[in-house]
Amino acid sequence: MRTGVPTWVVGAGGLLGGAVCREAAAAGLPTFTSLVPWGDPAGAAVALRRGASELLSRADGGAWNLAWCAGAGVVGTSQEQLALETRSLATTLDALDDGTGGDATPGGVFLASSAGGLYAGSRCPPYTELTEPRPVSAYGQTKLAAEGLVRQFGEATGAGVLLGRISNLYGPGQRLDKAQGLISQLCRAQLCRRPLPVYVSLDTVRDYLFVNDAAQMTVAGLRLLRGRLGPPGAVVKILAAQQGTTIAAVIGEFRRVFKRPPLLVLTSSATARLQAPDLRFRSVVWPELDWFASTPLPAGIAATAADVAARLRATAVHPAPALTG
Repeated sequence: MRTGVPTWVVGAGGLLGGAVCREAAAAGLPTFTSLVPWGDPAGAAVALRRGASELLSRADGGAWNLAWCAGAGVVGTSQEQLALETRSLATTLDALDDGTGGDATPGGVFLASSAGGLYAGSRCPPYTELTEPRPVSAYGQTKLAAEGLVRQFGEATGAGVLLGRISNLYGPGQRLDKAQGLISQLCRAQLCRRPLPVYVSLDTVRDYLFVNDAAQMTVAGLRLLRGRLGPPGAVVKILAAQQGTTIAAVIGEFRRVFKRPPLLVLTSSATARLQAPDLRFRSVVWPELDWFASTPLPAGIAATAADVAARLRATAVHPAPALTG
């Protein structure tokens, strides 16, 4: 992605989208976002069509990029809500296709997908881009369907497509009101000194990717996509730290950062059966992006804890004690 290519980030209010905006700005890219009323399907469709029109207008017949980082769904989200997210993506792609008259364009699309959702039913980790996706939840199936929509768009328009299958993302800015984000939730529990329910075994393995690292991989990936040679086709890239870590090991890191063990309550949940016990990843595509995943887990936890503490102090809902160490 060269300087001057207009880049539209959808989902800029979320964890990844916000970080992608910051990274794109640091790279000197002309980036813009749209205020999308996600709770109002009709209003969201209008806002997304308007954003697509603005993107093509800014491109003025030249190159453009769409970074789709939207999506509030998690494992356990209702099928109805997930369907709304898929329709929003389809609306956006249709608007871009209509705006270019159906001709091949020099556009580039990045889709933030879910490695965990797609490979939850796969066998023999670590999983690579060559592993067949086997989603076991509606959430994973929706992510696979979204990838299909973007693939079709690329094939129909000639746009470059990068499907970023992201491991467990964490870092500053993660929402605290969603039932996801173990590290952010552990930070909140530590700072508020209250127990956190854990619904899976402590030997469950996950790959934790710091959000700033993921954002750098995204922006660099769009740049690679822009210079990619060969016939049109989607590039599938796993964005991961490529380091499997058990929940027990995460707890150990929290003990070192906070100088005290976190308070946990082991319990059960109806969605626990949808959680794979081992989600390790190894990427074999575009390895030049992998070196961006450089933030050690203790440093990422400390940065996340500082952000959560600042937000808790700002809201004054739960007074946050000062961190030690």
